[in-house]
Amino acid sequence: MKKVDFHIHTVATVSDSNFNFSMNTLKDYVNIAGLDAIAITNHNLFDLEQFHLIEDTLDIPVLPGIEVNLESCHVLIITESSKRDALNIAAGKIEGMISEPTESITVECLKETFGNLNDYIVIPHYEKKPAISNDTLEKLSEYVTAGEVDSAKKFIRCAKDESRLVPMLFSDVRISDRLVTFPTRSTFIDCGELTLPAIKLCIQDRNKVSLSEKDGNNLFQVLNKGLMISTGLNILLGGRSSGKTYTLDMISTEQENVKYIKQFSLVQMDEKVYEREFNSEIDRRRSRFTDDYLNGFKSVLDDVISIDLEASERDVGKYIDTLLRSAEEADRRDSYSKSALFSETTFKIGDDQTLKDLISSVRQLIENVDYKEIVNKHIAPDTLHALACELIEKLWDKTLEKEKLEYVNGIVKDIKRSLGLRSSAVQVEDVDIYQVAMDSKKINRFEEIVKHLKSEKIIREDNMQGFKVIAKRCAYNRAGELKSTSGKQIAFSNAMKEYDRPYRFLQELLNINGIPEAEIYRYFIKISYEIVNKQGYPVSGGERSEFRLLQEISDAQSFNMLLIDEPESSFDNMFLKSDVNSLIKEISQTMPVIVVTHNSTVGATVGPDYIIYARKELVNGKITHKIYTGHPTDKKLLCSDGTSIASHGIMMNSLEAGKDAYDKRRIGYEAIEN
Repeated sequence: MKKVDFHIHTVATVSDSNFNFSMNTLKDYVNIAGLDAIAITNHNLFDLEQFHLIEDTLDIPVLPGIEVNLESCHVLIITESSKRDALNIAAGKIEGMISEPTESITVECLKETFGNLNDYIVIPHYEKKPAISNDTLEKLSEYVTAGEVDSAKKFIRCAKDESRLVPMLFSDVRISDRLVTFPTRSTFIDCGELTLPAIKLCIQDRNKVSLSEKDGNNLFQVLNKGLMISTGLNILLGGRSSGKTYTLDMISTEQENVKYIKQFSLVQMDEKVYEREFNSEIDRRRSRFTDDYLNGFKSVLDDVISIDLEASERDVGKYIDTLLRSAEEADRRDSYSKSALFSETTFKIGDDQTLKDLISSVRQLIENVDYKEIVNKHIAPDTLHALACELIEKLWDKTLEKEKLEYVNGIVKDIKRSLGLRSSAVQVEDVDIYQVAMDSKKINRFEEIVKHLKSEKIIREDNMQGFKVIAKRCAYNRAGELKSTSGKQIAFSNAMKEYDRPYRFLQELLNINGIPEAEIYRYFIKISYEIVNKQGYPVSGGERSEFRLLQEISDAQSFNMLLIDEPESSFDNMFLKSDVNSLIKEISQTMPVIVVTHNSTVGATVGPDYIIYARKELVNGKITHKIYTGHPTDKKLLCSDGTSIASHGIMMNSLEAGKDAYDKRRIGYEAIEN
């Protein structure tokens, strides 16, 4: 097995924060990580002179490459050393085409620039941002077999799924003179001689690519010091001040996107403060559901927010007044007032939003990837494209017509204004009676909708390990509740007086400084959340902490790794065994989890995949923190320095307070049972 890192940056470009390359740092990284081969892949450029220097300095194969911005994703293009000159020419063209981080080239341009891509290793960002789209991947399908991921979690997910690309995990490191902590992200490939053809053949087979040399995808390196952990569930044991929390802190620092639940972090202190923070956290976590639920109402509000009924009434009043005066003073008409344009009305200009929405819907049908087969089954792609083109042409025609009408309206208004200044006759004010009537109807309907939404109703229930999260909608009762929704020091007392009259309430909200117009919809209907226990009662103080722990563990699924420090210090054994253990075990099926524990309820019954033991030892007269690891069935746990320790004693002392205490408790329990 060969350990490789094919994504290393040595030149600061516009896509990087500035750094100074250090050859010594690169040498240290290669030696400490134990790499067998690397590739130099800078953003959209290849420094041939620097590459020669690196190649001559290191005693491992160094492959020339480049990381190209391709159709809003990044892709590694790697070749062999003998073809570095050809790569240099192609990279020069890329450098001339891409001068900003947001710029990119097309697949067609990539092929034209590099020629036959079969002569290269092509590895796109896959489970890593900015990730390659399905359309771009399809265009490159004959050249791509492997994709870069950014964590062990995603590596395992791709490795298990035959429909996905073969995963590759690389450092993506900037070799800076200030780099202190080296990344542990690399990949082992089952390859003999590290030639380009051999590597290409190897990364076509997911069985020849792994996270570790001896344990395949079961273990991976998590610390620079060489600590290996399971890609599943790990239990970290040890006595006081043995380095357990220190180890978790190091892992949290060296690994990216880690969920770290620290000891005592979820335990309540002050009851009132904790309850307020708990409710605030619940609202924050479920704000997305609130936004989704109110999205339809937001559309209604957007349709009426610009309606000014008072202004419309004034316009109608002016129209009637001038119409009556015009009739009464008909004898005062002169040559100016008798001209056709004196009393001409402007053209009504329609809204093209429906047509725009239709074009957007057709475009979504065309660009959708997940359901492309179903769409194409019922509507031929050519038909969809033809429909889109015709709709777009229609929009162009309507846009041109709209511009003409606006131009004519402008001329009519100017002429009417000029005639009105010259004539002594009364000029009838222009008003769109139909639009005024429609606006009035919209406001009436808006008020009906708000009244309906204010009625109290349970709108959602979510279950979590016996707890239930109940979402309710209802009306606001006090100005203070509106203030809490805003999260700002804003007075709502005047607005609250009009709360029962939705349109008047809307006008009051629009007059308040500090409320973005896009957020006004939040103040009409209150969405509240209540957590109840298995018996259906509101949770107690202790149950709040239990729910928060379950919530934190469940949320870890969006992270790359989960660390939990001594949950038994804050929660009882029954809760840990019945609720926490099952959730931890479930999550460990999809991501690495490390739990620090002294408790057999967690340590033994959860069924860990790997044991990590931290211990203080006296070595050459100095206190040294050492880490031993192994599988639960191993009789000995091993340290990276070659020493070992019996696992039976560790398990007994760490989880059962020693063998004697365990035997005494067992005898006592048996006596009670009998």
